[in-house]
Amino acid sequence: MANRKLKVGILFGGKSAEHEVSLQSAQNVADAIDRSKYDVALIGIDKSGEWLLPDQSRFLLNAADPKLIKLNSENPESVALVPQSGGQLSNLSSGGAHSSIDVAFPILHGPFGEDGTVQGLLKLAGVPFVGSGVIGSAAGMDKDVMKRLLRDAGIPIARSLTFRHGDILSFEAISAEIGLPLFVKPANMGSSVGVHKVSDQTTFDEAVADAFAYDTKILVEEFIDGRELECAVLGNLQPEASVVGEIKPSHDFYSYEAKYLDEHGAALEIPANIPDTVSGTIRDLAVKTFQTLECEGLGRVDCFLKSDGEIIVNEINTMPGFTKISMYPRLWEASGISYPELITRLIELGLERFEREQKLKTSF
Repeated sequence: MANRKLKVGILFGGKSAEHEVSLQSAQNVADAIDRSKYDVALIGIDKSGEWLLPDQSRFLLNAADPKLIKLNSENPESVALVPQSGGQLSNLSSGGAHSSIDVAFPILHGPFGEDGTVQGLLKLAGVPFVGSGVIGSAAGMDKDVMKRLLRDAGIPIARSLTFRHGDILSFEAISAEIGLPLFVKPANMGSSVGVHKVSDQTTFDEAVADAFAYDTKILVEEFIDGRELECAVLGNLQPEASVVGEIKPSHDFYSYEAKYLDEHGAALEIPANIPDTVSGTIRDLAVKTFQTLECEGLGRVDCFLKSDGEIIVNEINTMPGFTKISMYPRLWEASGISYPELITRLIELGLERFEREQKLKTSF
């Protein structure tokens, strides 16, 4: 590998409600990756879960419009990775083999991509990859499991209740315990998909129905009145935290529309106008959250800063957005790491972990 460029397989799209966000992220990564170091194979996953090799020069349609963006599925090759393939792509269209990838960048958001499923497949196939492994991805995706682990580690979190299909939800009892307003959200979803701010019985019933449309488990969470602060983490065994940034939504909360569709949906202040002591505490909490959840590679930790100075950790995103307005790359840019350099660092971290794991014994 030392005498040739590594081939990076950028996996994007996915069988998820965050499919379109992933398309935007993939476009940005493909544009910014250092082509002097890496060749690129763009592997699109459609909403049915099929892996496709689209036209590499025009892999997206309506790429400039986040409302209409879609995977170009005109005459693509259907491919797959199989266990022990070492990165060899099997061509399902012809029945033969396709070119290999040396490392994968699964720029996938949400279920069937960010939740450990694709990470498990890549491990079985023997392919190094960017981002957290199976356990970190799964724990970071499931907000219920994530909160339990953070609570056990003594990390401050918001109060919440967890419900599953078939449970009886009493708005009166829940609001008495959690308070109003409150948030209803799917346990396994990101980008604020299916998230609702609720103040009355009618909006509560509608929010619960919508959240259950995306997941079989939902959370009802207390509303935290505080500033929305985010910190990026980078690294494997010795992760580092970026400067802290602040989200100032113009919407009622930092919704999907505010994040990806409305360019004026939120103002981003990087670095955030907070005391150094507060910034240091948030950065320490971000690294502790990252390590508690067994994450590696990258993660973005979102917090609330209350008026009394209390800091509440909201969640971690183990594959945060990489769109042109996304916080993760902007936080590192403000910390001295450019977008292309960040992508290189992430690939190197994936390779480093793979080499470390290859040294483990498989026989007793």
